[in-house]
Amino acid sequence: MPRLIVTRRSKIHGNGVFAAQDIPAGTQLIEYKGRRITPKQADAWHDEMYSGHTFLFTLNEDWIIDAGTGGNSARWINHSCAPNCIPYLHDHPTDRKKDRVIIEALRDIRKGEELTYDYGIAFDVPYTARLKKIWACRCGAPNCTGTMLKPPTHERDTTA
Repeated sequence: MPRLIVTRRSKIHGNGVFAAQDIPAGTQLIEYKGRRITPKQADAWHDEMYSGHTFLFTLNEDWIIDAGTGGNSARWINHSCAPNCIPYLHDHPTDRKKDRVIIEALRDIRKGEELTYDYGIAFDVPYTARLKKIWACRCGAPNCTGTMLKPPTHERDTTA
């Protein structure tokens, strides 16, 4: 069976993941894999907020996937303000540690196109110019916001 995706250098940032063939919308592309850690462990082991780089993916309030250990090529999928993929959480019926994240094509993707999704990064601190610079977006989309940061949880409008 032909490969759907390949990893190589990216114009957005570092490594990236690219379509090895045309991919229809709705195709499940890859599971985001890595060691399961607690939020407390993530805070102790990673200075994510000020690194500008993360392989951490929040599964739920109890578990985070750390793709820096045991991760696969899904960790190289870059952020974009106009993503062509979306991560979906698949809940395990009895064990939250076994929840999974599957990256799926949001729209049809052409062979050679880089796969991207919106990281949705949010911290519950004021967003200073320094923090916005650390988390600068380089996606190049016409609607690029210039940052990977989303409004902090306490500032999001949940009434819509």
